[in-house]
Amino acid sequence: MKKVRIALLHLLPIAGNIKYNQNLIEKAVKLAANKNVDWIITPELAVSGLQFSRKIGTSWIKQQPDAWMNHFFSLVKSIDTTVFLGCAEKSNNGDLYNSVFVINRNGAVIGKQRKITSITDNWSTSGKSIEPIDLGNVKVGVLICADAYTRSIADTLLAKGAEILVAPSSWGPGLHGPNGEWEQRSIDTGLPLFVCNRTGEDETVTFWEAESLIIKNGKRLLSHKSLYSGILTLDWNLEEMDLISADFDVEYIS
Repeated sequence: MKKVRIALLHLLPIAGNIKYNQNLIEKAVKLAANKNVDWIITPELAVSGLQFSRKIGTSWIKQQPDAWMNHFFSLVKSIDTTVFLGCAEKSNNGDLYNSVFVINRNGAVIGKQRKITSITDNWSTSGKSIEPIDLGNVKVGVLICADAYTRSIADTLLAKGAEILVAPSSWGPGLHGPNGEWEQRSIDTGLPLFVCNRTGEDETVTFWEAESLIIKNGKRLLSHKSLYSGILTLDWNLEEMDLISADFDVEYIS
């Protein structure tokens, strides 16, 4: 059986407090590594929080890797795992993107997805490329939060060979909250979908009831919401494309 152990970092970042969030991510990644995980997934914009631009603007966003990202590459290499990291970035021409970087066991970026559906991110440019990321034993498609809102991006990832969908998100319930989109994308594509959401609140959005989820064929196999940052660990069968764990193993971060 080909098994992968995955840690979803259901975090409580503080919007605009970059240093705090970086320290939180590093602490969570180190704790997750102690569980011998193969993948670690952060929420959308884990480094900055969702509504950071209201507090600190965008001048801090740099081309990647910046100094901290290089430090983080070394950390990932030292723990011998693969990390999906939500972090804003600047392109060579100065455009800003809401991105997820996939960093392998050697501390190298093996893939990146820029958020396509950026209508609610008034600071960011819409990404153009939609490509699954080859992790060696499986191809993963990344849907950043609202990129799961319609089926087009998920369908494109499926057509290009994705076998699993990962959705780093900052999407809480409310007027424009999730309403079955993740479940529907798993039905549309026939692919399992792993949602790494967050908790806490930003200036005008609350995430206390936001859920991290494991979904297959439209059904929620596992779900978690909490008031605190937590590490949610599960085992997944890559051959059967099915859940092994009966529930998340949850470790809260003090």
